[in-house]
Amino acid sequence: MNNIKKALGIVWMTLAPIVMIWLVMQAVSKINAASAATRSNVMLQWVIILIVFAPILLGLLIFGFYALKGEYAHLPEDSKEVESDYEEAPL
Repeated sequence: MNNIKKALGIVWMTLAPIVMIWLVMQAVSKINAASAATRSNVMLQWVIILIVFAPILLGLLIFGFYALKGEYAHLPEDSKEVESDYEEAPL
């Protein structure tokens, strides 16, 4: 199962930039194909689409990196297995 997670990490890391490049190419082609009257509306729509999808694809890239690194090899089964990264402050 861990090998599948690592292989999918490579897939996610490859897929994120490919999808972003494809979205930019689609945006450019749709904006260029729009008439002069509708060009500003089409450009606004594609700018919004790119702004929304950029962080999603960045998250996919980071998720794939951690999957490839093996961070998801063992997931906690209950809250007792979760380790805290900070010490509790005294009362």
